[in-house]
Amino acid sequence: MKWGRIELEGHAVDVRLEGGEVVGHGGRRFPLAGTKLLPPVIPGNFYAAGLNFRAHVEWANAHSGSSYKVPAQADIGYRSNNALIGSGAEIVIPADSTGPVHYEGELVAVIGKRARDLSEANALDCVAGYTLGNDVSERAWQKSDRTLWRAKNSDTFKPMGPWIADGLDPMNQVIDVRVNGKTVSRYNTGGMIFGVAHYLARMSRYMTLHPGDVVWFGCDGPTVPALQAGDLVEMENSAIGVLANRVVREAPA
Repeated sequence: MKWGRIELEGHAVDVRLEGGEVVGHGGRRFPLAGTKLLPPVIPGNFYAAGLNFRAHVEWANAHSGSSYKVPAQADIGYRSNNALIGSGAEIVIPADSTGPVHYEGELVAVIGKRARDLSEANALDCVAGYTLGNDVSERAWQKSDRTLWRAKNSDTFKPMGPWIADGLDPMNQVIDVRVNGKTVSRYNTGGMIFGVAHYLARMSRYMTLHPGDVVWFGCDGPTVPALQAGDLVEMENSAIGVLANRVVREAPA
């Protein structure tokens, strides 16, 4: 099953996807075409794994002058809900950004029930489903801002969607990334340094996971070309769908 949220008459409405239609409360149906998609969930807690693919670490060090090390343990970071947008909304590069600004196509787990002290064997039982995320990153700010507050959390920098899909194996999902219709990255989530179950079990040792929380699991490989105004960036998974967002630049003040 796939489900998510749309905007209807100025309000957010929970819906499920059935073929080419979205179905809301009481069985009310709407055509998918022309529907404004919202982030499929607004999380209570927004977690991000960061560096979780060896090839991405190696690429970043070779092409950006960084000196990241392959993580020795599964550590988690935090992101802000203010950055969330749905598929179809615009990614806005701030006027004073010097860039480059890069995409990062990621698998996202959506927590479905309260969980604490999970084992790796039962960790996936708390997941309601999976969606896609685009971890837009302003690299100049990533180097200069100690907490990454602008680099990762500027408004519109976290497209998520289009739908949440259940019944997926999170360690065997192919994610395709396209910029202006050209494939720029394609990888399998089986290449994670630390798997989804490992992350959830480790996190739940110290913090309670709640329904609606999301965990982003990092990307693999390169994240070029840098995004420019007018670009269309798409993340696709055959089970979840296509997360598509156009890039614009904020007008100078």
